[in-house]
Amino acid sequence: MSDVLSQAEIDNLLNAMSKGEVDVEEMTAPKEVPVKDYDFSRPSKFSKEHLRTLEIIFEHYGRLLSTNLPVYLRKNVQVEVMNSEAVTYQEFTNALSNPVLLGIVDVEPLKGNIIMEMATKLGFAIVDRMLGGEGEPLEKTRDFSEIEILIIQRVMNMCVDLLREPWENVTDLHPKLNRIETNPQFAQIISPSEMISIVTLNIKIGDVEGLMNICLPYLTLEPVMDKLNTKYWFSNMQEHDEHVSSDEMESLIKKTQVPVTAILGNSTISVNDFISLQNGDIIRLDRKADDELDVYVGAIKKFNALPGTYDNKYAVRVTNVIREEEG
Repeated sequence: MSDVLSQAEIDNLLNAMSKGEVDVEEMTAPKEVPVKDYDFSRPSKFSKEHLRTLEIIFEHYGRLLSTNLPVYLRKNVQVEVMNSEAVTYQEFTNALSNPVLLGIVDVEPLKGNIIMEMATKLGFAIVDRMLGGEGEPLEKTRDFSEIEILIIQRVMNMCVDLLREPWENVTDLHPKLNRIETNPQFAQIISPSEMISIVTLNIKIGDVEGLMNICLPYLTLEPVMDKLNTKYWFSNMQEHDEHVSSDEMESLIKKTQVPVTAILGNSTISVNDFISLQNGDIIRLDRKADDELDVYVGAIKKFNALPGTYDNKYAVRVTNVIREEEG
């Protein structure tokens, strides 16, 4: 509530008005305020729903990183989504140090770029590990050499390729690493006042821990903003799973190798006979030559078969399939 004028202040105001020192029309005229059109159906900012969906997408991405990075680094890698927030691009760039590791990524068919910013100590740890070291960061930060940038670019390319799978429920993304910048002044991909979403990942490589920030401009994500809600994302994921997961699972199972063992027979001998065995000795089994053999898949008895040869190699011919209820 505004302060109440005292009687003396009222008298002074009336006196100033009578002398023309105060313009009454100027005081009472409404001030012109610039009005900007606002589309409530498509707000030009990220809602909590958008940010939550982005977190879900990058939780999936984090699991892929923790699975694939150890292949390159031969080191245990843990990835966790810390948080997501909406800020202006200027706020993001002002918080960057120099030198910095910025991966500029093209995300066709979406227009524009996204930025993957990796902590410099993670970069030096990756270089050290790729060159045969223990994966330790530098004690004092310095600029990256051209050779170090090339090594990091190899790992960054793999990280960029992994973006495709987490986004497949939103759009068919074709990410490609454009370049790596170490100076934030050369990474002005959008206007400083434009809104962006930042998803922060905490990456731990062995004992070295650092952050990776993914900068997602609103202008880049605008064509798919309607799909960045949990309801659409989960429903699309379920539909995708129903059509694809069973086929993928069947394909993976078909490639699985399992041991198959045919038991020719059993015999019991003394320890003395066992240690005296020589090449050419004969052991009597409890089966005849024309008896069926038991064939095991893993530890499960699955077939009956007859012994024989095929293409000058020992083989068995399956004569009966043992069902689960028969086993």
